[in-house]
Order: sequence, then C-alpha cells, then structure tokens
Amino acid sequence: MILKKSIERLVSENEQNEGAGLKRSLGPLNLVALGIGAIVGAGIFSLTGIVAAENAGPAVILSFILAAVACAFCALCYAEYASMIPVAGSAYTYTYATMGEFMAWIIGWDLVLEYALASATVAVSWSSYATKLLAQLHINLPPELTSSPFDPIKLADGSTLSGGIVNLPAIVIVALLSLVLAKGTKESATMNNLLVLLKLSVIVLFIVLGWSFIQQENYHPFIPENTGEFGHFGWSGIVRGAAVVFFGFIGFDAVSTAAQESKNPQKDMPIGIIGSLLVATVLYVAFSYVMTGMVSYKTFIGDASPAATAFAVTGFHFLNSALIIAILAGYTSVILVMLMGQSRVFYSMSKDGLLPSFFSDIHSKFKTPWKSNLFFMVFVSLLAGFVPISDLGHMVSIGTLFAFSLVSLGIIILRKISPDAKRGFRVPLVPFVPILGIGVCVFLMTGLPLESWERLFIWMAIGIVFYFLYGKRHSKLRKEQEHLDQ
Repeated sequence: MILKKSIERLVSENEQNEGAGLKRSLGPLNLVALGIGAIVGAGIFSLTGIVAAENAGPAVILSFILAAVACAFCALCYAEYASMIPVAGSAYTYTYATMGEFMAWIIGWDLVLEYALASATVAVSWSSYATKLLAQLHINLPPELTSSPFDPIKLADGSTLSGGIVNLPAIVIVALLSLVLAKGTKESATMNNLLVLLKLSVIVLFIVLGWSFIQQENYHPFIPENTGEFGHFGWSGIVRGAAVVFFGFIGFDAVSTAAQESKNPQKDMPIGIIGSLLVATVLYVAFSYVMTGMVSYKTFIGDASPAATAFAVTGFHFLNSALIIAILAGYTSVILVMLMGQSRVFYSMSKDGLLPSFFSDIHSKFKTPWKSNLFFMVFVSLLAGFVPISDLGHMVSIGTLFAFSLVSLGIIILRKISPDAKRGFRVPLVPFVPILGIGVCVFLMTGLPLESWERLFIWMAIGIVFYFLYGKRHSKLRKEQEHLDQ
C-alpha cells in the first residue's frame, strides 16, 4: 500500500501547529524578493555573454524568453500546489500528497542536491569575488586561505601551489547567513530585500546608462547563420542557448518552501512564484538586449568576464566596482534563500518522522528551525571550505530538474484524485501544461553529462538505504496505519 498524506490532513496539521511552529511573517513582496534573490544571481553577468558568443548572438534575447516560457510550465504547477498546501517542504510535501511517502522521501533527499550543494557552490564563487574586491581595497588575503586543499593555486609570480588550506571566506559567508536565518525569518527576509535591491539597482543602472551606447549594427545579423553544427548559431543555437540559460531561472521553487511562513499563502504564494519569474525574465531580456547592443557578440568569445567588457564601453569606471558588489549581493541572496529552503525541507521531513526530531526543533523566541540552520551551517561550510565544488554544478541541475518533473506529474495526479479540492490558483490547460513541463525537464536532463546521472543514482541509493534503516521505521504516518491495522 502506498502511504499518502491527504491535503486535508496536511492543512489540518499546519493549523493545529499554528503558534508553536514557524512564524507567519512574509507578505507577497517578501516572497517575490525571495524568488528574485534565488533566480537573479551572478549568472546574469556571465550567461548572457557566454550564450551570445557561443550559441545565439544577439538572439540570446530569444533564448532567455524561450527558457522563461519553459520554466513557466513548472512554475505554474508549483503555484497551484502552494495555494492548495500552504505548508513548508515544497516538492517534498506535494509529492507526499500525490505519490506517497517513499517518493516524497526520494524528492526530499534529492532537494539536498539543489539547496545544500548549490549553497556550497555559490559560496566558493562568492569567495573569489570577495577576494578580488578586498584586493582593490589593498587587503590581500593569503591564497592558501581562499582555496580548498584540492584546488591548485596560481601565484602572482607564475608559480603554482598544489592546493590551499581552506577556503575561509566561503566558510565565513555560510556561517554568517546561517546565523541570520536562525535569528528569524523576518530578519532574513529584510536582509534579502536589501541584497535584492542592491543588485537590481546595479542591473537597472547598467541598462539605463548603457542604452545610449547601443550601436544598432551590433544587432545585425540578429540571428547569425548556423555554422553547420547544431547549437552553434541559427535557430538551433537559440534552442541550445535556452537550455543553457534555463539554469539561470531555477530557484523560484525555493519560494514554495516558505509557504508556512507566508501571511496569506493561498493568495501570496502564486504571486511570489510567478511574480519573481516575470521580474527575472524582464531583467534578463533587457540586460541582454543592452549588452549585445553595446558590444558585438563576437567580442565575448573566450571572455571570462563579458559584463565587465560591456561596462568598459560606457567609460563609467565606477561600474566595474559596482559590478563586483552586485555579483556579491547576487551570490549572497542566493546562498541565503537556498540555506533557508534546505532547512524548511528537512523541517517538514522531520515533522513526519522521516528524519530525527532535531531538524524540526523550533526556537522558543525566534520561531525558526535553528538546530537545522546550525547543522547546515556546519555541513555546507565544510563543503565550501574543503571540497572543490566545480564538478558538482551539474548535480545541482539534475537534482532540480528531477524535482520539477515530479511536481509537474503530481498536478496531473492531483486533478484526478482531488478534483474538487480548494485551489487558490489553478494551472490552465491541464494536462497539457504539466506534460510540457515534464518534457522540458527530461529533455534538459538528457543533455547533462553521464557523470551527473551516475552521481544522482549513487546519491539516491544512499538515500534509499537511509530511508529503510531509519525513515520507514520512524514514519509517524506508517505507525498510525500499523496501529489501525492491528
């Protein structure tokens, strides 16, 4: 028998826990800001130039639009779920209601890939930019303290060290943000709002100042002729570019993990999810239009910092420092939201008995799962400080796409098993839209390296073993069912 939690039970448990659990302190603007914080990272400054140079030329604009449409299929499914089940846990909770406990465990375990590994990966990148900014201020950190033991270090004199000691800045930023999260959701949201405002200010400033430096000839040809190889310009290049920039949009699902802390989840969660995706799309399209208009896309070939190249055309040199600050703000907000999402998923799994109660302990004053925050502070800090994370980027992608696929499938199932359930938002054209969401995700997953699939299966195998050794034996729902069967 497949053990499922009914929607009615999920909502009832949430209402009974009101006051003793997570504090409802987030409004629609906070939720939109959370989504933007997770979606609009430093990728806007790099992906734009990379895709323009290698795949689509000025038509990178179309790649962003195509990716946004593809991502919207999944976002709509998340919005319906969040309006029906205003409970922390995101895809884990949704899967529990539609496909049962075992699949819920699989998706919860899978989300570790998306949230924890993404936090560590971004923390390492944050460290590199923070080091650059400090160097501009004539504060030079020892290279051994900004790299993991497994990352070779190239010194100023051209020599190379086999590896550092620890990536200290990466550990520091993870620790600080974890402590902010433990302090309170409202405080975390306020910090995220400020970070989002900072990076959006730089992006909008660049768009406004750069507009007058656009040279129309840089848009011709708008769609460069295909080189004869799929994905290298032409319409196939636009499609390949969309697959690349798709990963610049993932992160909106982190909004759904805050459902239990939303003041009016039935109304505000869809606004947060869809609103953040719309704002991110407008920013990506406007930024890429200005960037490819200021400088020929050919200029970005082999350019490690395309945004800085475009910024230089304006002659406003202060934008170069502003760029680094915006990237740091972008990375910081992504780490913050991902750490928050991870702790909320484990909070929900712990409440169901699938993980130790440690993860669902709520601080009496701050109303946050503070022990879970501290656990991930240590776990993610160790990853960021001592492990080379670069080759795990694809694991983050495959984990996210797998979660998106199951959420889209769950909407189809939910319409069959609970057609009359109250919905604050409804996905249009079901099952057409969810099927498109599944199709896009599976298509993008097939484009990832074989190593990503191997690591996913290994990670899932570990999770399955843990489930049967601990989760299944301690499941509250399973214990209730066994008591009823006696």
